[in-house]
Amino acid sequence: HISAYSLIVEDGTAMARKVRKGQLPAPDEDVYADRYEMIDAALQGAGMQWYEVSNWSKPGGECEHNLVYWRSGQWWGAGPGAHGCVRLAPGVDGHHDGLTRLVNAKLPRRYAEALEAGKSPVTTVEQLSEEDVHTERIMLGLRLREGLDDSLLTHATSAVDHHVGLGLLERVGGRTRLTEKGRLLADGIITDILLAEDEEDEADVVLHG
Repeated sequence: HISAYSLIVEDGTAMARKVRKGQLPAPDEDVYADRYEMIDAALQGAGMQWYEVSNWSKPGGECEHNLVYWRSGQWWGAGPGAHGCVRLAPGVDGHHDGLTRLVNAKLPRRYAEALEAGKSPVTTVEQLSEEDVHTERIMLGLRLREGLDDSLLTHATSAVDHHVGLGLLERVGGRTRLTEKGRLLADGIITDILLAEDEEDEADVVLHG
C-alpha cells in the first residue's frame, strides 16, 4: 500500500516564511502533475492500482480503516484526542438520532480521569446536518476510484456534464468517477460540483419562495 500526497505549505510555519522570503521555491503545480503521473505509472507497473486519488494498493490491500471515512461510514474513536462519527440512538448523551461527530479529551490525563470516574471522555459533540453529510460524501467519495452513485449528483447535473465533456469525469454503470486526467484536477472539479449544487438549491428557494 502506498500513499502519495502533494506538499501543502501551511500558513504560519517556518516553511511558509521561507517560501514568502524566496528562500525556498513555492510548490509547482506542473511539477506536481508530472510526478503524480510518474508515481502512478510506476505503481501500476508494480501491480498496484489507485483506489483513492492519493492512495494505491494491490487488489485486496486497500486500507479498510480509511475507506470507512471516505464512504461516510461510522466509527468510534478510542484514545486521547481521537475522533468518532456515529449515529446515536435517541436519548444517548442527550442527543437525537443522527450522524454525530465526537472528539475525546486531548490531554491523556483528562482522558484517563474521565474513564476512571466512569464518565465519557468526549469533550466535543457536533451534530451533522443532512447537508453536511451530503457535502462530505461528495468531497470524499468523488476522490475514490469507485466514484459516486449518480443519484447523489442530481443537483449538479450541468457541472457534471461539463466535466464529462472535458474528459475529466466519466459515467460508468450508474456512477460518476474521475478520469485519469481528472485526478490531477480533483479539488477543482469537486469545488465546481459543490458550487453548482449551492446555485441549484438557491434557485429552488427563489422558485418556491
